[in-house]
Amino acid sequence: MGDPKFPKKRYSTPRHPWEKERIDEERALVVKYGLKNKKELWRSQAVLDSVRSQARTLQAKIRSNDPVAIKQLNLLLARLNRYKITSDNSSLDDILSLNIENILERRLQTIVYRKNLAVSIKQARQMITHGHVLLNGRRVTVPGLMVEGMEEDSISYVENSPFSDETHPVRQLLAGVAEEEQEEKAEDKKEEVEKNE
Repeated sequence: MGDPKFPKKRYSTPRHPWEKERIDEERALVVKYGLKNKKELWRSQAVLDSVRSQARTLQAKIRSNDPVAIKQLNLLLARLNRYKITSDNSSLDDILSLNIENILERRLQTIVYRKNLAVSIKQARQMITHGHVLLNGRRVTVPGLMVEGMEEDSISYVENSPFSDETHPVRQLLAGVAEEEQEEKAEDKKEEVEKNE
């Protein structure tokens, strides 16, 4: 099992440290998803690599009509559907076409921001680490937690958090942003209707 003080590394670093294109892509993803450092990005990449390698080995086994491989494929698809990474009627090709953003979109930090509970992605991270967010009725302080599709609706503020008060300045700011987005959508629909006429 090993010493608990020395946990096993759950990611692998890039093979070559100085590749400008990869560094620029990683930096853009770190900023877009509000990650603390590239280690979190590499951890998500390790999850993606694991899923894709399972899919590749199953693809080879399914060609020989192995019943165990078909069962394993169904379990893999069920797990990815549970996390809303793939759709209900997806196949092996859909798994192999996944990218890192599909994994990063299922992090708690990203979902808190997408649900309009925080003004920015960085603020979503701060709210989670400071203990202002509930998931399934439990306080969660891990921004990188993968959220299942069924748990997504249960994300809310903690009862005694200052953010749970409707008059909190952040809540008012979020309400204003939501109204602006709705107005923009309504204007876009009007423009589409006018173009169609």
